[in-house]
Amino acid sequence: MTTTSSRRAILAGLSGLGATSLAGCVTPDRTLGRSSGLIASSRPGFVVPPLAPLRMSADRITKITVCLRPFRAAGPRLDVENVAGKRVVHNYGHGGSGWSLSWGSSTIAARNALEGGTREVAVIGCGALGLTSALLLQRAGAKVTIYAKERTPQARSFRATGTWSPDSRVADADKVAPGFPALWEEMARTSYATYQTLLGLPGEPVSWSDRYSLFDGPAETHPHVEGAVRFAEYGDRLKDIVPGFHELPAGSHPFPAARVRHGTSMQFNVTDLAHMLTNDFLAEGGAIVAMTFDTPADLARLKEPVVVNCTGYGARALWKDETITPVRGQIAWLAPQPEVRYGLFYRHVSVLPRPDGIVVQQVGDSDMWGYGVADERPDRAEAENAVATIAGLFGGA
Repeated sequence: MTTTSSRRAILAGLSGLGATSLAGCVTPDRTLGRSSGLIASSRPGFVVPPLAPLRMSADRITKITVCLRPFRAAGPRLDVENVAGKRVVHNYGHGGSGWSLSWGSSTIAARNALEGGTREVAVIGCGALGLTSALLLQRAGAKVTIYAKERTPQARSFRATGTWSPDSRVADADKVAPGFPALWEEMARTSYATYQTLLGLPGEPVSWSDRYSLFDGPAETHPHVEGAVRFAEYGDRLKDIVPGFHELPAGSHPFPAARVRHGTSMQFNVTDLAHMLTNDFLAEGGAIVAMTFDTPADLARLKEPVVVNCTGYGARALWKDETITPVRGQIAWLAPQPEVRYGLFYRHVSVLPRPDGIVVQQVGDSDMWGYGVADERPDRAEAENAVATIAGLFGGA
């Protein structure tokens, strides 16, 4: 329970500026899964620097967005087939890990597309996987055109929270092929290394941020639901390159919580990152053409002999791919606070401050939160409840 004195203490401790940010559509301090082994016992001597308070109130909500993550139990689809006279290379179905795995997954797709020496390639889709596939193909010497119904700001991946989460709902641990964990590691390491090259650029398309996971008692867990998917967790495979989380001793932080963990993780300013990738693609000779595909037979309209299919959740309808299951995630966007440079996870709500707004998301009390829900209508009550949960830390509702 938060007492009056502890509430005053956190308000006093959060009155300055400093620190850094996260929390996304993943579990507490688990951008790489809850069994990743990335938790150290404690961080003695570490004292949280002054933190600017989050201004959490429903009247600061500027918009509410909903994204359907394209989950496939077997993991992303990366195979090749012949359709409508085209060689089709698939690159979709990454669950909540589209941005995080994009460069690694697209490296595989680009390699498959260029087999046989073809140098004219069409990319279907203008989201995270479409942009990275197009750029990698282009930089390998191909002439590339992106065909898409919508530009990136209208794509579902544009609604992502923007946290590095390469194994977030990426597969069912019980249904992947034996070689998938190694393939996932290859994709994750390639993406991680590529994103490192984008750090420090104007607009902060990629940055590091501090994250604080708060618990009223023992660490919260997501209870197993009978018959539920056992989402794959591969964080142990990256523990040599990804910073871990640590327990903070009492008195070293200003939060009114029984237990606090601190870590540092990578995050994406999706708005600036997508804008940068689009501009790079166009500046290097690429083209984006508006086109709608209703069935795979529509690929016959394209002049290119090779097509890279990056349609994300849209592949469920276009390819009649019933292996794709929607996993609903909603974000309440609050007006930006440039002075806030840290993120929180508390009572199944995550907060990620970004230049384009404060991202607040209810992530649910079980792994099945949002699973199989295809409703993209905003839920105002859910948004306000999530905001109120965090407001309670700062003397609000």
